[in-house]
Amino acid sequence: MTPEEFSSLVWDYYAKNSRDSLPWRIPEPDGSFEPYKILVSEIMLQQTQVSRVIEKYNHWMRLFPTVESLAGAPLASVLREWLGLGYNRRAKFLHEAAKQIVAQGTFPQDRSQLVKLPGVGVNTAGAVQAHAFNQPVVFVETNIRTVFLYNFFENQEQVSDAQLMPFIESTIDRENPREWYWALMDYGSYLKQTKGNFSKNSKHHVKQSAFEGSRRQVRGKILVLLAENKFLHETVISEAINDKRLSSVLQDLQKEGLITQNPGSFSLAE
Repeated sequence: MTPEEFSSLVWDYYAKNSRDSLPWRIPEPDGSFEPYKILVSEIMLQQTQVSRVIEKYNHWMRLFPTVESLAGAPLASVLREWLGLGYNRRAKFLHEAAKQIVAQGTFPQDRSQLVKLPGVGVNTAGAVQAHAFNQPVVFVETNIRTVFLYNFFENQEQVSDAQLMPFIESTIDRENPREWYWALMDYGSYLKQTKGNFSKNSKHHVKQSAFEGSRRQVRGKILVLLAENKFLHETVISEAINDKRLSSVLQDLQKEGLITQNPGSFSLAE
C-alpha cells in the first residue's frame, strides 16, 4: 500500500464515520482549541475507554473550566471528582501540571517543555501539540498503533514503535495534522472493534491485569471511603476492606501523596 492509498483509505473512513461530536474535539468560538481542555482529555484517555471518559470530562469541565480553576482547587476535591476513572495518580498529576502551567504564566507548546509537566510523556505531549496547536508532530497511541500494525505489519509480531515511526511520519497530513490524527484514531477504534486487537503484535503491548482482587481495586476502595468520610481510622477502614494488603496499600497511597495520615486517622491529601 502506498502512502497515497493509505491516506485515501483513512480519510474516506473518517468522512463517513468521524466522531467529531466528542467534547474535546469541539473548537472554541474563534475556531481555536484550548490546550488545557486537550490536556485534560489526553490524561483521562490514558488507559481508559472513550465511552467512560465523555461524561467525566463534561462534569470536570463544569467544575474546573480553566487551568486556573483546577490549579486553585484543593487536591482532595480533585481526587473526589476523578473517582470512577481509575488510576487516580493521574488526577494528582493533572492538578500538579495545572499549578505548574499557572506558575509559568503560559501553556507550553513544544515537546521539551510539555514533557516537564507531571504525567505527560512523549506521546501525550505529541497529542497535545497536534490537537491543541495543530503541529505536524509524530506520536503513537493505541489506536494509531493499531492502524499501522494492521495496514503495514499485519503478519508480524513484536513490532516496535520505532518501526512504526517512519510510516507515521511519511503519511502525516502536514496541512491538517489535528484532523488527520482524529481520522487515524477513529479508524483505529473501528479496526479494534471489527478486526481484533492488533496492538498485541506490538513489542510494547502489556496485557492489563485483572482488576477484581487486585491492589488497584483495594486502592480504589480506600479512596472512595476517604472521599465519603473526611477522616477515618485505620481500624474502620480495615473493617470495610478486609484485605491483608491494606497496610501496604495505605503506605503506597501516602508515598504518592494521595492520602495523608493524621493522628489516629487517614484523609485525602489536601
